[in-house]
Amino acid sequence: MKSTEITAAQLADMAMQAEITDPIDWGMLSIEERQAYIMMANSVIEQVNGIKDEQKLIIAMATMTKLLVENFVLNLKIAGTIK
Repeated sequence: MKSTEITAAQLADMAMQAEITDPIDWGMLSIEERQAYIMMANSVIEQVNGIKDEQKLIIAMATMTKLLVENFVLNLKIAGTIK
């Protein structure tokens, strides 16, 4: 499916399924869960549509790696492992 063939709502729904195994405590935030997912999905679609087709996969992998590292570090901070 091309990025132009998916809506922000569809992308948000898919992303929200990943939260089932690692839920976010939305009660401590001042934004609704669905609103946050839709906002980020719109941003992703805009960014992906601006990338040449032959570069999309490598940029997606680099972005995923960055986000995983960022999440890993934040989880370590929350656990008190690092300051």
